Amino acid sequence: MTSPTSPEEPWPVRTVARKIAEWINRLGSVWVEGQITQISLRPGAATAFLQLRDPSADVSLTLTASAAAVRAMDPPLTDGSRVVVHGRPTFYVGRGTLSLRVDEIRAVGIGELLARIERLRKLLAAEGLFDPARKRPLPFLPNRVGLITGRASAAEHDVLTNARQRWPAVQFEVRNVAVQGSTAVPQVLEALAELDRMPEVDVIVLARGGGSVEDLLPFSDEALCRAVAACRTPVVSAIGHEPDSPLVDHVADVRCSTPTGAGKRVVPDVAEETQRIHQLRDRARRALHGWVDRERRLLDALRSRPVLADPLGPLEQRAEQVAVLRDRARRAMTTVLTTEQHALTATRSRLTTLGPAATLARGYAIVQRIEDGADGVVRSVDDAPPGTRLRVRVADGAIHAVVPDRAS
Repeated sequence: MTSPTSPEEPWPVRTVARKIAEWINRLGSVWVEGQITQISLRPGAATAFLQLRDPSADVSLTLTASAAAVRAMDPPLTDGSRVVVHGRPTFYVGRGTLSLRVDEIRAVGIGELLARIERLRKLLAAEGLFDPARKRPLPFLPNRVGLITGRASAAEHDVLTNARQRWPAVQFEVRNVAVQGSTAVPQVLEALAELDRMPEVDVIVLARGGGSVEDLLPFSDEALCRAVAACRTPVVSAIGHEPDSPLVDHVADVRCSTPTGAGKRVVPDVAEETQRIHQLRDRARRALHGWVDRERRLLDALRSRPVLADPLGPLEQRAEQVAVLRDRARRAMTTVLTTEQHALTATRSRLTTLGPAATLARGYAIVQRIEDGADGVVRSVDDAPPGTRLRVRVADGAIHAVVPDRAS
């Protein structure tokens, strides 16, 4: 490997150009696909110069081809034609330019384009980019609507007119781009990224009128579809007419068949919303009146009940019941006390009759003879020998002592 250069030992221009040419020549022949954006074919010239552009990026390459081969193309090549070319990269040392020397040019037909779109459709569907679960709902009333469309196009007019008819205060952030041709995809991608970064933009509309399959090819581009799927802002696709169905329609969060439909979809109708508000207000008023009437009837029913119509009546009834029960309790208690008092009196009478005090009051004595050693106290008259005189000491109607009379 050649050693690096230095400020003291730089390479001359011819050496650099020659080394670049050597590296490029090693690439060999390649097949390249792209869109023709410029054709320079002078009358009588043997060489034609063309520009081949990448449909998904802002990258182009110069082609040199035989003028006869270019003129023999059927249909003739035009700006925007999709082609596949075979050639060899060539670096011209004298001018320091790179070009692709083409020896064969093949036009990409509609059938092949549709087949490629179908293969891309299946790929994106397998990755889940068409899944309804990942699609986001549109805001009810966006703060600002981003619009990507062609300059002064019918699609722009339809979206703006219909949206402002429905909601006059709607605000738009319009980005005019190429909507067909080789520059369409890069410009749409740039506008889409710019609007997606703006926090005040709540929804983005991609709008384009109808056209041929070739005209709508940019909206089936893989890079554009993936960019739409990666947007944080909801995207509305309004490409072509009802039969048209580019891939971006399936990736976008909402698909509208026409730009007119998109203008009606992104904002509500102020007249309809005003009418809906009036209807909801009337419903709320009727519901509130109905509820108040029901509660009033319930309150009247409660007030008509005896307990609320005459709140003192039940209390007076209860007071009378309490008085009756109190009298019954008093009478029952008095009866019990009287009965017990009579029983106590009868018992006291029996005790008085059977007690010693009554016997003593009649002149009798009840004595007992105490056993020997107890000072001769007689505990019972029956124990004393007949004819024994006894001395009885009585105090307060009770016998305190009965002793033999020593005098006898």
